[in-house]
Amino acid sequence: MEQRRADAIAEELEELIFDGTFSDGDRLDEVRLAERFRVSRTPLREALQRLARSGLVELIPRRGAFVRQPGPVELMEMFEVMAEVEAVCGRLAAVRISDSALADLHDANQKCQAAVDCQNSETYYIENERFHKIIYKQSGNSFLETETGNLHRRLKPFRRQQLRLRGRMAQSMAEHRSILEALESGDPEAAAVALRGHVAIQGEKFHSLMVNLKKASA
Repeated sequence: MEQRRADAIAEELEELIFDGTFSDGDRLDEVRLAERFRVSRTPLREALQRLARSGLVELIPRRGAFVRQPGPVELMEMFEVMAEVEAVCGRLAAVRISDSALADLHDANQKCQAAVDCQNSETYYIENERFHKIIYKQSGNSFLETETGNLHRRLKPFRRQQLRLRGRMAQSMAEHRSILEALESGDPEAAAVALRGHVAIQGEKFHSLMVNLKKASA
């Protein structure tokens, strides 16, 4: 129960950071936040630790938690690396993926489509994350799987947010179908190209979203 509450608080704090309520460098006061969310400090601290793992918060000993919003250049650089790393996963998975993993990808895609149909971006992201992690594992390279998973976690809040742009979920769904088609046909280059484009455009969409949010707040 407390873990679910911590996850919910972390997601709410992400929203407050992205909409400008908390700006880069702001100190997140634990007492005030605990009062705001009507929780004890235990789930709040777990939420802050989750945000620290994704890089949105910096925990400084004896000083507290501070918002760390990466600048546009740093963020685009991370998405650029993510796109290339996922392309490598796709290239390797195309020749190593099992039939059962392909079935799991189909299942994840079906659930993604159901989320698109009811415009539920949170459910879409959960199944989207599952889709990508299957591919990481099917690369057959445990070191690559671990490092890609680490970067995925770092970019998770940003990847979640870009799904809110109008039409983005349907576009992402079409990209998933291209990725799956390349994996099923055992085409390493097509899989790499499809995954690279899929991740690169997420960075572009997130940038567009942030520009729109800043215009709205202004």
